[in-house]
Amino acid sequence: MSYRILTEPDRRGRTVIATIVQDIVIESSAEDVWDAVRDVEAVHKRLIPGYVLDARVDGDTRYLTVPGDAVIRELIVSIDDDLRRLAYSAVEGFKIPLTHHHASFQVVPEGADRCRLVWTTDVLPHDMAEQVRLRVVRGSQVMKETLERQSAS
Repeated sequence: MSYRILTEPDRRGRTVIATIVQDIVIESSAEDVWDAVRDVEAVHKRLIPGYVLDARVDGDTRYLTVPGDAVIRELIVSIDDDLRRLAYSAVEGFKIPLTHHHASFQVVPEGADRCRLVWTTDVLPHDMAEQVRLRVVRGSQVMKETLERQSAS
């Protein structure tokens, strides 16, 4: 696993947005990982059980129930089977003070039984990037463990 935080300066040289890129190698086929990622109603079963308790979809909106019964509302922006890319934007229910969140997952094959999952997240304000990065890193670990366990069964 690797990560990096990228920032874009404005005209005055101030950082105005942060992009967190998390790269995860998963010992499972790209087809199986993509099938789990694109299953937006089963994130609580197939990707991050315990961190998300329930998921439901109404049109383009996904509602995630997390521990403590908080609900995060996300807009599903795109599910692209050709690119194996899912894009979404969390729009409500943040535990940290974000004014903007947009993220995507892309599954890249690396052989028959191995792939790379790239999770890219843009957040504002930029000074929340480290808090978001910690959540992304932990979420990535849980996804890797869950997907590899499912692949082995």
